[in-house]
Amino acid sequence: MVAEGIYKDRGSKFLAFAEPIANEDEAKTRIAWYKKKYHDARHVCYAYRLGENLWRTKDDGEPHGTAGLPILRSIDAKKQDNILVVVVRYFGGTLLGTGGLMVAYREATKDALEKYK
Repeated sequence: MVAEGIYKDRGSKFLAFAEPIANEDEAKTRIAWYKKKYHDARHVCYAYRLGENLWRTKDDGEPHGTAGLPILRSIDAKKQDNILVVVVRYFGGTLLGTGGLMVAYREATKDALEKYK
């Protein structure tokens, strides 16, 4: 099951997708699928957690720490495990700044996680 969330700010649209994963290979396969499906998006950022010590994040061209980390922090705040969250950004023409990006990725992720399970 994939839970979907959305966040909009100044023309940019952030589509979030949360889904269970069993291992890193599955995470990589699903990330590749999202990149292919949303090839027209400006950024396809993600974070996943598999157990206490295994996690990965990717900002995919956004300023360092503004996408992957906010996604991971939202996952951890909900105490989720064995989960992948991908956030696809369609750029709306207005720069959001680092603070605005962090809020956008966090809020899109929170929306998806509220619907997850």
